[in-house]
Order: sequence, then C-alpha cells, then structure tokens
Amino acid sequence: MSSGACVRVLPTSAGWRQVTSSCRRLPAGPSSDPRRGLSSPGSGTVNVFNREMKKRQKNWAASLQDSHQYDYLRDEVSSRVADRIYDVARTFPLALDIGAGKSHIAGHLSKEMVERLFLTDISEASLKQRKLSEIPTHCVLADEEFLPFKENTFDLVVSSLSLHWINDLPGALRQIHQVLKPDGVFIGAMVGGETLYELRCSLQLAETEREGGFSPHISPYTAVTDLGNLLGQAGFSMLTVDVDDVQVHYPGIMEVMTDLQGMGESNCAWNRRPLLHRDTVLAAAALYKGGGGVRNDKHDTSCVTGTKLQQEVVLLDLQCEVTGLEGQSNGHSGHRATQRCTGTKRMELNVHKDVTAFSGFVSLSLGSHSHPR
Repeated sequence: MSSGACVRVLPTSAGWRQVTSSCRRLPAGPSSDPRRGLSSPGSGTVNVFNREMKKRQKNWAASLQDSHQYDYLRDEVSSRVADRIYDVARTFPLALDIGAGKSHIAGHLSKEMVERLFLTDISEASLKQRKLSEIPTHCVLADEEFLPFKENTFDLVVSSLSLHWINDLPGALRQIHQVLKPDGVFIGAMVGGETLYELRCSLQLAETEREGGFSPHISPYTAVTDLGNLLGQAGFSMLTVDVDDVQVHYPGIMEVMTDLQGMGESNCAWNRRPLLHRDTVLAAAALYKGGGGVRNDKHDTSCVTGTKLQQEVVLLDLQCEVTGLEGQSNGHSGHRATQRCTGTKRMELNVHKDVTAFSGFVSLSLGSHSHPR
C-alpha cells in the first residue's frame, strides 16, 4: 500500500478553499464490508437512485449562469484521470467518456494522445456547455446504464465522478468491458468511502435530537474494497485500486450544500427525505461549525486500473495488458503537475499517481434558484 499527502488551494463558488489530500492504494479483491447493495451476476438490480431526478438535477445545475464556479472538484479529478491516461505510452484512435458532463477530461488531453472522443451523458444541458478541446468530439445523449455502442468499438473508456449514481454498477462495468477492444483501457474515478462524513454526522445528530430520529440525507456509496471484485466479475484483469481522501475546508454547512447543488450532486435516492425542518438545519449548521463530530468534510475518491484480458473520489484505472507503467508515469505526472502549478492562482497538486472522487450528497433545496426535487 502506498500513501502520501498534499495541501492545495482550489477556487470554489464562495472563494478559495484549502484542500488537503491523502493517497493510498488498496489491493483489488472482495470486500467484507459492503457499503451499498450491489447487484451481481444472476441477481436482480438494486434500484437505489431515481435516474430521472438525477437528470433534472444535472440539467438544472448546468443551466446556472455561474455554473462554472462549481466545477472545481470535477476539474481537479479530471486532471488526475488525464494524468493516468498519459501514463499509458500509446495513442488511442477512438475514446469514450461516460458521464462526460461538460467534458472536463478532454480539456486536459491532446489530440496526439486521443485522436477522436465520444461524449455521453444523461444531461443534455451539460453536453451543450462542454468545454473546448483540440480533440474532435461527438456528443451522444445516453444513460450511463445503457451504452448505445457495439462491442469492441473503443480503444479507451474514461469516466469521472459519474459511476456512483448508477443503480446497476456491475452491469455498467460489464458494458464498458464489452465496448472496449481486446487491448482497450478503462480509467475512471468515482465517489466512495467516507465522503461527506462530517455533513452526514451533523445532519443525523441534529435530526435525532430535534425530531427523535433520522432519515437518509446523504446518498449511499460503494465501498472501495468492493470495486476490485466487481471489476474482476466484469472481465477486467491487471486491476489497480487507488484512493484519494480530499478534504475541502468550507466556512459552514450552507456552503457545502450550495456547492453540492451547483454540482448537480444532490441526493437522488428513492428513500430520501426531500426537506428538513428549519430548526434541524440550524442545529446541523452549529454542529458542523464545531467540527461535525470529527473532521472537515472530505471527498473520498478511489482509482482502479486493469486490462481487458485487463478507480474513495475512487479512481478506476483498468488497462488491457499494459505493463511497465510505474517508471514512466512518475516522471510524466510530475511534469504535468508542475505545469498546472504555474500561473497567478496557486494550486499545489499531488504528484502521486492517484485519482480522486467523492460519494454521498445531501438532498436539500437551498438558494434562490428553483432546484428539482
């Protein structure tokens, strides 16, 4: 297991936030502590999330005039996914970005690395606001759970902060494996682990004290240790699972929930409770201000790698029979990190070869906009 830590500063909707990140690598294998019900071969899909509501949330967030202010985590995670792509010393003629949103990953890639890129997302508004890229791109409005592509089509499949909202994650991974060519590569980042731990604790304690019980306001997540087993079942090999714990320091609970809404990451679980009483929210805000019971909120992400023969953010980095990357990746990742640190706005980035993501989001409607519920 490898580990590391870094401190960086990220621009957020309410100004600049200090971010602390720690990295660790987990062995890919079965989990003894599942965090969310997952379907497996031969079993029915567990319908946890309202996908239609998630589409409305993402469309609403993308329609905000200041929507770019909420892209700081997606941009950061996407840059780390791109670093992993550069670790693979080859050119990808055709690539697919699942849950691409505004195409955050493409902005960090060159046409020498990816010659042509397909973008898929459930949100049409997000695709319409995709960022400019030198790579020729094609947009496809599609649900991540149902990929409309033939088998053995893509040389590379990527995904950043999208897979944690999928109901049938094992089925989605099998589809990704199917659309990849025999020597294809899958690199992805998804939310996992103890994401929004402080927010969850603050809401649960406040609701229990004020209302005599609590209901889920943070969406369920997938344990990082489950991913290796799921990827193996999907047909991937040479798996690697890396984890980044990214802590973003917010002034208070309202700023956290406002940013989650602006990201289109509010809770969309079927069993959610849409609203909280005002007294409960105020009590939760006081608890959060005092530390929420433990730490500042963090976004736990993980990264997985593997190959088709051959990822708590969770980064999934799956490669099809690509070996000998460690020596090449360290130097190249360091070079890219140095490039991103230059400029007037200082960002200290982790050179460790991991990707970040975060899971679990609150289901509150705050602010002056009409947020979908």
